[in-house]
Amino acid sequence: MFRRTRIRSSASTAFRTAPLSGAAIAAAVFFSLVSPLKAAPDPAFLNWISEFYAVAAKSGISKKTYNEAFTGVVEPDPEVLRKARHQPEFTTKVWDYMDSRVNPYTIAKGRELARRHSRTLDSIERRFGVSRNIVLAIWSMESNYGDIFKNPDRLHYVPRALATLAYADKRRAKFARKQLIAALKILQSGDISTREMSGSWAGAMGHTQFIPTSYLAFAVDADGNGNRDIWNSVPDALSTAANLLAKNGWQSGRTWGYEAVAPSGGHRYNGQTKTLGEWARLGFTRPGGKGFPSGNTRAELKMPAGANGPAFLMTRNFFILKRYNASDLYALSVGVLADEIAGYGGVDQRWPRPAGTLDIKEKFELQARLKTLGYYEGEIDGNFGSGSRAAIEAFQARSGLTTDGKPSQKVLDAVRGR
Repeated sequence: MFRRTRIRSSASTAFRTAPLSGAAIAAAVFFSLVSPLKAAPDPAFLNWISEFYAVAAKSGISKKTYNEAFTGVVEPDPEVLRKARHQPEFTTKVWDYMDSRVNPYTIAKGRELARRHSRTLDSIERRFGVSRNIVLAIWSMESNYGDIFKNPDRLHYVPRALATLAYADKRRAKFARKQLIAALKILQSGDISTREMSGSWAGAMGHTQFIPTSYLAFAVDADGNGNRDIWNSVPDALSTAANLLAKNGWQSGRTWGYEAVAPSGGHRYNGQTKTLGEWARLGFTRPGGKGFPSGNTRAELKMPAGANGPAFLMTRNFFILKRYNASDLYALSVGVLADEIAGYGGVDQRWPRPAGTLDIKEKFELQARLKTLGYYEGEIDGNFGSGSRAAIEAFQARSGLTTDGKPSQKVLDAVRGR
């Protein structure tokens, strides 16, 4: 399932990614999703497609483009409807949310890709004034640096997905109709072929997960080949993300905000905006006793874990990040990951996790130690699925511990002792 739980009218609804060649994969995805050999025609859906052309034509979509877009599309996409029906409420704790997005893997991968794409990132900073580390963090958040293209079964043919929502999902019909028209305009422009137009169940596309209307507003041909191709061109995808931020008012050379240590009772100011100088006079400091620069800079206090968690003083660029995705946790994760990639460090204060639980670095350490001891054979990724739990259970059984398979400080201490 994709991380985003709501459709937003900004850049994306989200995957994770690594740059692979798109054409061969996209062709396979396209035919697997829309091939009439695997689908029974749905007369009502086909009638809806036929009638919707009148709407598309008013927006300048030619009959040729329309017919090409829907060739082989004979029934709604059942996976789109399943995913649309099962969008869970967002109840993840802030530390769990950030663990899955800001961790040793995403940091190391971001630094590796910063070296690999240094020329592209240099160009982006010169042209748009947006930090390379912010762009890399968005790439990670949106598609895991391109890894979604390694899992074509999670991709959908975008016109079919949007037609499915417009036809069968009353809550999203208006959104889907608007996005479908935009998707058809993209196809008509020639920037991408029908066989390559894959995306999420809700129509978010490419390495940086732009919905079609946002693509039309911000897409950039950075590699100079005449196409704005966020599916196959890393320069195009990253420049498109930077362009969105720049056009929404990104302040070049400025930070997104500061981690702060709140004084006793400081939580009562949560959500208020003051200058950094005023926050300092109220007793807010930076970790390690560092002061705040630019005392006249205005910042809003956010304490996403409550009174016992870290405080953050968010400056203008934080709210520009929310133009990409309106979630506070999304923007915070982008900012922290960007700082980690840059080598500035992350969140210094501990989140108020339940007693005995592990932070993300400890989770990676536990997996690595279990692997060294021969209990675990999977990836060192900080995610504790069935393989990791089985490894913990095996270690617990041989160490005389309660065999619950749960990662905990007690298990980590025992593994360290071995």
